[in-house]
Amino acid sequence: MRELSLLEARVLGVLVEKAHTVPDSYPLSLNSLVSGCNQKTARDPVLNATESEVQVAVDALKSLSLAFESSGSRVSRYEHNFGRAMGLPSQSVALLAVLMLRGPQTSAELRANCDRLHRFADVSSVEGFLTELVERSAEKGGPLVVKLPRAPGAREARWGHLLCGAVEVSASAVSADSEDFVAASELASLKSRQAAMESEIGELRELVERLYAELGVSKGGA
Repeated sequence: MRELSLLEARVLGVLVEKAHTVPDSYPLSLNSLVSGCNQKTARDPVLNATESEVQVAVDALKSLSLAFESSGSRVSRYEHNFGRAMGLPSQSVALLAVLMLRGPQTSAELRANCDRLHRFADVSSVEGFLTELVERSAEKGGPLVVKLPRAPGAREARWGHLLCGAVEVSASAVSADSEDFVAASELASLKSRQAAMESEIGELRELVERLYAELGVSKGGA
């Protein structure tokens, strides 16, 4: 299978997600699919795709047998065929969907964010399925996820999906949840406070030296 575009992956992830979270509204209409793609929460990155762009992405997924259009409705509705097309168990489908929707995550984050799609017993169970996706044979299409290098200051490594190709990771990226993480705004504030303190110390030194001079007292004491 060819690499998916960002929007194709987003559409596929939304179809998997909504099959579990809003089963009464599933399969999804194009309008619902657009709303799901452009959600401001639980999405990384946040998109602003148009209806025509989403329709093109859906058609592309249909051509890859990853999605299909339901029959028997006056309004076109779409559902995914991800597990069957890729030969994946539901656990792996859930993990990949969350990675497509939210970007790279740690095993613990994946377990929490997959809860509505599949409830994993523990983090080791998540890592077991991730390992299977890493070790996926070439005959089946090769690896579908990758364990990313642990960023400086981060306590855990993150995982990313490979459905859109190799994952680009900044070597200096640090999780905001890390104990060693310092936000840029906080760093700027600390530098500003340091400069102010150095200025105050300089003024105090000048004042002390003037007092010593006026009193005729040496710094070492009389």
